[in-house]
Amino acid sequence: MSGSGRKELAEWLARPDHPLTARVMVNRIWQHHFGEGLVPTPDDFGRQGQPPTHPELLDWLAVQFVKDGWSLKALHKRIVMSAAYQQSSAVSADLLKRDPDNRLLARGPRVRLEAEMIRDSLLTASGQLSKKIGGPSVFPPQPASLTTEGVYGAIKWTPSSGEDRYRRGLYAFLKRSIPYGMFATFDGVSGETCVARREVSNTPLQALTMLNDLVVIETAQALGEKTAALKGTERDRVVHLFRRCLVRPPSDKEAETLLAFLERQRGRLRKGELKAATIAGPGTSDALERAAWTLTARAVLNLDEMITKE
Repeated sequence: MSGSGRKELAEWLARPDHPLTARVMVNRIWQHHFGEGLVPTPDDFGRQGQPPTHPELLDWLAVQFVKDGWSLKALHKRIVMSAAYQQSSAVSADLLKRDPDNRLLARGPRVRLEAEMIRDSLLTASGQLSKKIGGPSVFPPQPASLTTEGVYGAIKWTPSSGEDRYRRGLYAFLKRSIPYGMFATFDGVSGETCVARREVSNTPLQALTMLNDLVVIETAQALGEKTAALKGTERDRVVHLFRRCLVRPPSDKEAETLLAFLERQRGRLRKGELKAATIAGPGTSDALERAAWTLTARAVLNLDEMITKE
């Protein structure tokens, strides 16, 4: 055999009589959308791994994947347009008792977004996300103290400016043992090990990050400024804000709750309990109004639905 052998390995992995590659890839994509793969052990399809819960479905998807020219786009589309995926995630007590892990696919998935997707979703909602592709790593804003200590030495973390400040999470600088703080909080990988599935935790630090992280604050300020500048009634603006963040209109009760919250924040700002200029950030319009909408935007961004796919 001549050459490095990479080409031969790739050809062997993709041979028609070698179905394992397609099955593994299909299982990873299914796991991405449902939180759990058809094979619960994505890193072990051997005898020590768990068998697929729906072997015929796994095989059919793998066959279609190959027929589609190994198109990931077609695979994603096939899964998200399926009746299984589009079900409601609501579950009855009886079904939860009989099938707590949803192995029977009797309900839709309810999955917390991955770390990078949480940040990208925040920037998308505020209209700040840069769609630029390629280029060197960027440094999103975070406390400098997070990178002053580490197993492999400290690094100077200078937050990027301009468009680079709002690049997708894919481009965030990653150093072994010193991951980007926000990603680490939401179970992002450190770069020291290769994992087939990320663990999903639920900690107080995640709630504090969604309230106080500079990315969230800047996002809320941008949303607050955009919403305060809109024409129409306050209810119209609340509906617009809600739809930008959660991609659905609020219920009457939700809208009334947000309107009441908005008015309470205005009252606190007028009394001087909160500093409008600090909360609203830089801008030319009325600082108090921008600050009130910034606080309301931050409340919406902190709803569970903002970081959960269901």
